[in-house]
Amino acid sequence: MTSPTAPLDPARLKRVFDLGAIGAGLTFAGSLRDLAAALQSGGGAAVVQAPPGTGKTTLVPPLLANIASGGSTGLPRIVVTQPRRVAARSAARRLAALDGTRLGDRVGYTVRGERQSGPDTMIEFVTPGILLRRLLADLGLDGTDAVILDEVHERGLETDLLVGMLAEVRQLRGDLALVAMSATLDAPRFAALIGAPATGDDDGGPAPVVDCPSALFPLDVEWAPAQAARLDERGVTRAFLDHVADTAAAGHSAALAAGHDIDALVFVPGAREVSHVAARLRSRSRAGILELHGQAAPAEQDRAVSGRRPGEAARIIVSTALAESSLTVPGVRLVIDSGLAREPRRDSGRGMSGLVTVSCSRASADQRAGRAARQGRGTVIRCYDQKAYGAAPAHPTPEIAAADLTGAALVLACWGAPGGRGLALPDAPPAAAMDDAVEVLRELGAVTPAGQATALGKVLARIPTDPRLGRALLDGAAIVGQRSAAEAVAAVSGDQRAPGADLTRLVAALRTGTDPGSRRWAEDVRRMEGIARQEASGPGAAAPYGPTGSGEAVGVVVALAFPDRVARRVPGDGPERYQLTSGTRAGLPAGSPLSGHEWLAVAEVTRADGRDAAGTGAVIRAAAPLTPENAENAARHLLVETLEARFSQGRVSARRERRLGSILLSSTPVRPSAEEGRAAVARGLANEGLAAIGWSGAAEALRRRLALLHRELGEPWPDVAEPALLRRLDEWLAPELTALAGGAPTGGIDLAGPLSRLLPWPEASRLGDLAPETLAVPSGSRIRIDYPAADDATGRPVVAVKLQECFGWAETPRLAGGRVPVLFHLLSPARRPLAVTDDLASFWSGPYAQVRAEMRGRYPKHPWPEDPWTAPATARTKPRA
Repeated sequence: MTSPTAPLDPARLKRVFDLGAIGAGLTFAGSLRDLAAALQSGGGAAVVQAPPGTGKTTLVPPLLANIASGGSTGLPRIVVTQPRRVAARSAARRLAALDGTRLGDRVGYTVRGERQSGPDTMIEFVTPGILLRRLLADLGLDGTDAVILDEVHERGLETDLLVGMLAEVRQLRGDLALVAMSATLDAPRFAALIGAPATGDDDGGPAPVVDCPSALFPLDVEWAPAQAARLDERGVTRAFLDHVADTAAAGHSAALAAGHDIDALVFVPGAREVSHVAARLRSRSRAGILELHGQAAPAEQDRAVSGRRPGEAARIIVSTALAESSLTVPGVRLVIDSGLAREPRRDSGRGMSGLVTVSCSRASADQRAGRAARQGRGTVIRCYDQKAYGAAPAHPTPEIAAADLTGAALVLACWGAPGGRGLALPDAPPAAAMDDAVEVLRELGAVTPAGQATALGKVLARIPTDPRLGRALLDGAAIVGQRSAAEAVAAVSGDQRAPGADLTRLVAALRTGTDPGSRRWAEDVRRMEGIARQEASGPGAAAPYGPTGSGEAVGVVVALAFPDRVARRVPGDGPERYQLTSGTRAGLPAGSPLSGHEWLAVAEVTRADGRDAAGTGAVIRAAAPLTPENAENAARHLLVETLEARFSQGRVSARRERRLGSILLSSTPVRPSAEEGRAAVARGLANEGLAAIGWSGAAEALRRRLALLHRELGEPWPDVAEPALLRRLDEWLAPELTALAGGAPTGGIDLAGPLSRLLPWPEASRLGDLAPETLAVPSGSRIRIDYPAADDATGRPVVAVKLQECFGWAETPRLAGGRVPVLFHLLSPARRPLAVTDDLASFWSGPYAQVRAEMRGRYPKHPWPEDPWTAPATARTKPRA
């Protein structure tokens, strides 16, 4: 890039590309000079904030190419990222057409599995993943003059990573220009990230922001909520999709009848919904119906985003979020919006990641509506009400906050910023999700314990797929062959949906060329097979572990990639359910060709409800059959053999179990050893409590006395609460544990004896004084003391005694060395309650007078003295125990 401090030469701006011709009629043409000046003042960095349809994607790349051409003798090289393949192809095709050159010459593109560029290409549109891998291979992007990150407001994970990584590259390469482009009002965030760093006397600062006025024509907004619910436990309801289709057919027909020869664009969340709505529209509209989604063939995608061919009828394009931004679909003046979107979500508890259907954000709804007003007055019909719009989130959830971060963690490790430490990102990755991702990489051997990339990790980063699938490609090549491994990985990594969740059938269809994605898949296979061949003897190559038939190849490779998703069928009637090694259970779609297979290797499982989930809360979306032998081989690190001894209902039993993760393979009854039996009894008591043995009256009484002393006096009196006793079983219950392990009945064990083993010496000699079993009252009787329960932190020792037996006691006796007064339940001669007190002196001088007055007439034969603290006590005729 030319020096940012060099004076601007107006002639230089027209040197390579004719911006006047290219920008004719585009709103952003009026902002080109502002952007050129901003790049000069911002040290080669700037943020463009311009609404959709202004022409920024078309004009900014040739502007930077012209600026770069003034500072170098060679051809300028400008790289532009687009979040989607169809957008990269469309933008390149449009700019090449406006430039009057053939696509692939001066203007080209590179996306996964497809390239249209050459040695003379000056502007290249790429997806973010392509640029990420280039950065890892060439940390300085030598030969590249400028990078433009388009649609940064979408907050795609790879684009977020590029923002932080390219900002660091600019610290080393001051001549690299960097422009971030956003269609929403979040430019200051990105300006701060890519601005000039502080150096020496220069404090740095944010990059300048270039605004552009909206290019939208007037837009009419109509609301057409459906009577049916948009979502239920199974996803988007058929009734709502029918409503969307019928609304689109009626709205488009009305526009055509009014003399408006326009196209319509319908937004629904996913490929399945696109197919349903398109099928219904074909029976209700004479317009041409086109489908636009990630699983469609590139030619079909390009046709949908291109204008009408000469003589072609009006069209209705049914699309996912692919058409939400960065694309201007010529002729569209009517938008029908379902108000739904698919966003990534990660369920760490169940080990699942995937797309879920949610209400789209208000920003997304506005972007969709804007598609209708780019070329003239337009109309948006929203198939929901204003209340739903107002309740929607302001912006979509950033992908980094909700997605699986394994791939991102590997990129960061290879970049030298493990976990994202030290890298300025729009949002920091969630710590828990990043920790989980790094742990997966450690298990793959892709990172060191410190988080740095290993030689294998750097190889995996070059493979355009999830690191787990990359490792499976390398390991699987030695087991099923390089070609078969590459085919399986390419199929799982692609956009195609497996019919009935059967990946084997998908691979077969891709091989025959009958699937729309066959061409792209074949290119992916060729590239991945080359990587597998190149790395056959390098890090990650695995030794074969047995013959594998061709029908098993897909399952083996998927199991190598996701051993935690190896699954076994759960016996039983009704819908089929599978248990995964991770512990998750998931249903199989009704009518799936995989039905009846005992073992599956699962590539994709998502949260869901409804019939297919079979009550598990999850559904298998992509899997392949697996033999038991290969299931154990692929997930052999999860294979464990244990002896499980249990103590239940007073008996010890044991079984030898083989498990593959959470899947029980076999269970055989065996006789446990003495030590295993003791451990089983200890575990059983920990689960069921000491009540499994039972507390005798004597044991419970001793425990309560000790509990009071521990509460009031502390050590050395033992803590006899249940958790404390369970922690110290070996100290006080060891002989009994051995007896129980040998088959002794619990009924033959009295815990009073074992509990006395905890008594501290010599303090134990004072137990009878500090916490006596009985209390000698003035009448000469000994009354049993009821101590509070062991877990009662505030309870008091209670003595229930006839009032006459306490005559002669002036003060309340106290226990635990005088710390705890006895709580008296004073009874009538007929043993009915009269009063409760822990202060006899106060009782005698106060309430006793009323009790005496009431009781003298009822019990005239019993003494009721006026001065009970000095009167002799009356003994009972029948002593109590």
